[in-house]
Amino acid sequence: MSQETGPEAAPTAAAGRSSRPLDEVDRRILDELGRDGRTSVRTLAERIHISRTNAYARVERLLRDGVITGFRAQVAPEAAGLGTSAYVALTIEQNTWREVSAELAQVRYIEHAALLGGDHDVLALVRAPDNAALRDVVLGRIQSIPGVLSTRTWLVFEEFDGATSPWV
Repeated sequence: MSQETGPEAAPTAAAGRSSRPLDEVDRRILDELGRDGRTSVRTLAERIHISRTNAYARVERLLRDGVITGFRAQVAPEAAGLGTSAYVALTIEQNTWREVSAELAQVRYIEHAALLGGDHDVLALVRAPDNAALRDVVLGRIQSIPGVLSTRTWLVFEEFDGATSPWV
């Protein structure tokens, strides 16, 4: 599927503007692709009860508008050797998010990080092989990043994904 650009392309959220609103068919496409990103356009069209041409055009538009940003495998952390998970909250110096986030992006085992409003400035999800590796990530890597003032760690004992997609 192509990635069309040009003056006709709808503005993306990254440009500070919203894309066109999603309708029910778009949400059903996102739900189906969220369940199985390898679904063919033909199968997608059959499941949603639209033509293949319509399904293809809509997926193209969702890609072009930046609504769909990619397709990837969903990995079970424990089965992949990452048996310890934790959320790490960081307090950082004011105006250091860009530098801190650039450093966090280079830290192995950080799966996700987000800038927050509230008691903490940043929340990172760390998936490590064991507690010793987690300790090294938090105490050795994260706390040594310039701009990081403090951290607080919460171990994850069990987790699950939500039962329903927000796109339905």
